[in-house]
This record gives sequence, structure tokens and C-alpha cells, in this order.
Amino acid sequence: MAKKATANQVEVAPQKTIIKKVQAPVKPSFAFKDRTYVLNNGKSPLIYTLPSKHSQRKPLLYFDKEVGYNRELRYATNQPTPFADEQKGTSTLGRIVLRNGQITVPKEQVALQKLLSVYHPFKDKLYYEFDPVGISENELDWIELELKALTAARDMDVEEAEAILRVEFGSKVTELSSSELKRDLMIFAKRNPTLFIDLATDENVQLRNIGVKACEAGIITLSPDQRTFNYGETNRKLLTVPFNEHPYSALASFFKTDEGMEVYKVINKKLY
Repeated sequence: MAKKATANQVEVAPQKTIIKKVQAPVKPSFAFKDRTYVLNNGKSPLIYTLPSKHSQRKPLLYFDKEVGYNRELRYATNQPTPFADEQKGTSTLGRIVLRNGQITVPKEQVALQKLLSVYHPFKDKLYYEFDPVGISENELDWIELELKALTAARDMDVEEAEAILRVEFGSKVTELSSSELKRDLMIFAKRNPTLFIDLATDENVQLRNIGVKACEAGIITLSPDQRTFNYGETNRKLLTVPFNEHPYSALASFFKTDEGMEVYKVINKKLY
């Protein structure tokens, strides 16, 4: 009788299970520094007192997402936390007084700083935290934007300048000389650089300007109800303005169509 073949047994070393540790997100630390808080209504009363403890008349609560409910806030000068449920023993209640519209809280008073910077429900409503670094950055951004607008205005030709100023001053721009146009354009760019850059990069501004000039020259006409553009010589209808749309914006959109491009070319030849 034939013997059955036996399978060779191979010993396998035990495999190690690798468990990756997931690190909990690190909460941003609260910087220890002197902080100044200022009333945001532009007023500077001699004395102004902010609510410093919860009451029925002036609720002082903070919704804590980690626990899922509102927590009562209370400023106590002898406690390390502004949360009433974390304060232990007898609490010495303190007042939050802004003199001449502001208060500076030294870095040692962390509980009061956290109350005013993080948890107080009136933050950014009645007062704000003064941030000189943030103000400097905003001022720098504004200066750079202003410089960009002024540079663009300086290099802009008269036709583009007229198109932009027409948005601001209307048909009065036709009465200005080229030097007056440049001057007013530079003033406009300095006063409102954001709007100036938006208009300078908007292709419809130039098209609207051509449409206005064509109407002023009688090449095309706009009906008294501002709903229809017609050819000036033949009075044949050119375009019906869609409902609730500015007539010259509709004309600018028409100029970008195949049919409108041909009309635009003819108008340009007649104007220039």
C-alpha cells in the first residue's frame, strides 16, 4: 500500500502589528502679552463699564462646542479662569472699566484677557482688541494697492481714462481736457484704488464708453424709455434692452456678439 506524502510544515515568524498613533490636534496657545481693548463706536467716554458677570438683564454666556451647552462667564480677580463652573472657593468679583474709551490689560491678568479676547459676547460689537501689527499690515496692503492704482492711472491713455471717469462723472467728462482727465483719474485712483482697479480690468467699461459716445454723436440713439437702441440715420432698431438691465451694459454685451462686433467696428470708424 502506497504511503501518503506528508506536507512539509513551515514555521512563520509572528507578525508585529503596527499601530499608528494619532496625535490629537494641538490647540493654539494664548500669547502672553499686554493687550488693549477699545470701544468701536468711535466714542471715548470718561468711564464705560462692560458687563463682567452673568445676569438675567445682561446675559454673559459662552457656548462651548466641546461640552455642547452655554457656560456662565464671570470675571473674578482671584480666579485663573473666566468660567464660573471652573472657579473654586470664594470669588472676588472685578469690574471691567474702560477709561476714555479703552482699557489696557497687562499680560499677568490672563483670565481677564481670555474673557475679553475670546469669550465675551460683546467682543467686536461694543469693543474690539487693538492690534497694532494687524493695523500696520492693513495699512501696508492699502498703500501697495494705492500705488498699483496710481501706476495704472499714470500709464493709461486718454480713451481708457475717459471710459473710467465716465462711470464716476457721467457725460461731464466730455468737457474735460486731456490734462484734466489725467488729473481727475489720478485723484480717483488715490481715493478709491479698489474700485479703480475693478473698472480698469473690466472690459465692459470701455465698451459702455463707446456706446455713450456713439449716442452723443448721434450714430445710434436711445429711446426716451431707455428700452431700445436705434440706428441714428435710419431709425432702424438695433437692440432691445432686456428688462431690469442698464441700457449701456446691455449694449456692451451686444458688442461682444458676432453681430455686435460688426456694429462696433462701424461705430469705431465713425467716431475716430
